Amino acid sequence: LFPAGFKETAFLFAISSAGLTHAMAKACSAGRMERCTCDEAPDLENREAWQWGGCGDNLKYSNKFVKEFLGRKPNKDLRARVDFHNNLVGMKVIKAGVETTCKCHGVSGSCTVRTCWRQLSPFHEIGKQLKQKYETSLKVGSTTNEATGEGDISPPKKSIPGHSDQIPRTTDLVYIDDSPSFCMMSRYSPGTSGRKCYKDKNCDSICCGRGHNTQSRVVTRPCQCQVRWCCYVECKQCTQREEVYTCKD
Repeated sequence: LFPAGFKETAFLFAISSAGLTHAMAKACSAGRMERCTCDEAPDLENREAWQWGGCGDNLKYSNKFVKEFLGRKPNKDLRARVDFHNNLVGMKVIKAGVETTCKCHGVSGSCTVRTCWRQLSPFHEIGKQLKQKYETSLKVGSTTNEATGEGDISPPKKSIPGHSDQIPRTTDLVYIDDSPSFCMMSRYSPGTSGRKCYKDKNCDSICCGRGHNTQSRVVTRPCQCQVRWCCYVECKQCTQREEVYTCKD
């Protein structure tokens, strides 16, 4: 998908930059990086927080690293500007999810001393937010700023049914090419024929309305596992019949 400018590509760029930013900030606070440590926010007593086990995720360092990794904002090529924009959206979702966590210390749980540190949202929450942005992503075109000669992202010149002409915000995912059908085999997708699905959950959507086949099979899996001292896990082998659902051609 990366060579194309689909909204799926926009999601991939955003979640990749978000993942790098998240992993870097967490690595700093976990002490896995030589160049960074806990969050360096001036409003938090990080030395005390570290003493009490509260090390803030270093978003400042990770943002700086990822921005340098991505390079400068391109001026002319629309696709490069769109990719750069979507990378920044991923980073902004990470930043918006930062929460301050506090811990009280004192006699009998009193809060005579309180240390606070900043913590990133779990990455699955970031993924949910980016998925929502994918669903509401905007198709864009290109304009040139006459004063500076630099290109800019704008709504497409021709009105497209089902698309709004609103100017994309810095937090919107944007794309330039309409997505193909991923239901059938093409240069972008192997299609969904024969793909495994889950009845009553996603077969209708994954199989694109073509229906699904049901097969019954016998499987043997480890079960009733127990940890034995010392130091191994002992399991029984259980045999059961299960149904497998696959998309029709």
